[in-house]
Amino acid sequence: MGLEKVDTPVERRAKKRFVMEREIRYRVLEQGKIVAVGSGKTLNLSSNGVAFVAENDLPEGAYIEVSIAWPALLENRCPLQLVGFGRVLRSSERTTASTLEQYEFRTMARIVPESAWSARSDQKLRRWAEAVARS
Repeated sequence: MGLEKVDTPVERRAKKRFVMEREIRYRVLEQGKIVAVGSGKTLNLSSNGVAFVAENDLPEGAYIEVSIAWPALLENRCPLQLVGFGRVLRSSERTTASTLEQYEFRTMARIVPESAWSARSDQKLRRWAEAVARS
């Protein structure tokens, strides 16, 4: 009649994650080139990271820009998006986790065609990645 030791996973995250399924668009920069552009659904979110289902596995360590359709409206009428920059921590079987090292809320159009997202300039992502690499 001994006690059994049960291994419980250790929580390594510094911030609480919130389950949130929202549309996400992403752009991945590796060695100065955009290597992936796609969309998916978020799984959970915290103030310093996001987990989401991507179209394909993404390269670990690469810089990433994400745009998440936010569930709240500005002044009850204007849709918002959370735009953030970070690094891909891991990606397996299309489930990706990345940091959110810098982010801001922006207003967005009611309907944003996929072609507009992939054609948009990647200069902010490139400038952010260069600044991180210098520091």
